[in-house]
Amino acid sequence: MTSHEIIIGNSNDMSNIEDGSVNLIVTSPPYPMIKMWDEMFSSQNPEIKKDLDEGNGNSAFFKMHEILNSIWRECDRVLSENGFVCINIGDATRTIGDKFQLYSNHTQIINQFIDMGYSVLPDILWRKQSNAPNKFMGSGMYPAGAYVTYEHEYILVFRKGGKRIFKGEEKSLRQKSAFFWEERNIWFSDLWEIKGTSQNILSSKAGRDRNASFPLEIPYRLVNMYSIKGDTVLDPFTGLGTTNIACMISNRNSIGIDIDNNITDIALNNMNQNINALNDVIKKRIESHLEFIDLLPEEKKSKCYTNTSHGFLVKTKQEVSIEIERLSNIKKKENVYTCEYEKYDSSKK
Repeated sequence: MTSHEIIIGNSNDMSNIEDGSVNLIVTSPPYPMIKMWDEMFSSQNPEIKKDLDEGNGNSAFFKMHEILNSIWRECDRVLSENGFVCINIGDATRTIGDKFQLYSNHTQIINQFIDMGYSVLPDILWRKQSNAPNKFMGSGMYPAGAYVTYEHEYILVFRKGGKRIFKGEEKSLRQKSAFFWEERNIWFSDLWEIKGTSQNILSSKAGRDRNASFPLEIPYRLVNMYSIKGDTVLDPFTGLGTTNIACMISNRNSIGIDIDNNITDIALNNMNQNINALNDVIKKRIESHLEFIDLLPEEKKSKCYTNTSHGFLVKTKQEVSIEIERLSNIKKKENVYTCEYEKYDSSKK
């Protein structure tokens, strides 16, 4: 059984979450120097609006990151030793006054986590290519006046302390939480080509426009990559509840916090899914694996192992103990959802 809570509030104060009680943080914060977030940042520090009005772009940029840094410090308090932080962030390009420049958000976040003593792990580029004919910036075909178009964002990965040691029941849960060989090869690549929030599992286009949330595939991968079943995952900028939904599907607990009560209402509505819609994600994961095995040459199939829980073939010995469960029941009480699970059975719809 897992629990999934949405809290309305500013994540610079998460006093209702105990020290060291979170195993993984997966989030996508407001991006400094993106216009849609100016009002939100300025409401917390009016000097930011003054800087923008007066053309002091760099000053506004650093003040916006001071706001985020207060939240990263609070995240550090609630994160367990050896826990991971995964942050989806994009850099910004903007003209302030008569000066166009890049504002490197990912650099500021990396520097903050280094200051807090974290290990910086290899990051992932999330490529969001656009085919729009007007996507290029600057002076058209003339040299020395055009600018490279940004079509990627970063997924930054940090670890607090050293490697996590798994003992006893946690060791068994880790084995059951393993991912498939072919998933490993895709998920742990440094380039992800995933389209935006086109999946039907998230409702409200208006909410996406206001929140710029990432697609479900991103937190779903990260949750499975950096946590085990039963862990607690925090999203301090929960937005549309995408990380929470990924945790519901993946048998992890989750806590989502957002300062905007209208957005949290949408998040709670998004989490109130038809159970079949959530189980479809699990079903597609299994089907994708079976298709991968089916396409292997016979000589490679003969060298595969048999998964003990589900009876299908797997590529490596580390996949033998994978145990995938589907949701059997979802209950809601106020701002908390509780999920129950059962063994995945391919005969069930």
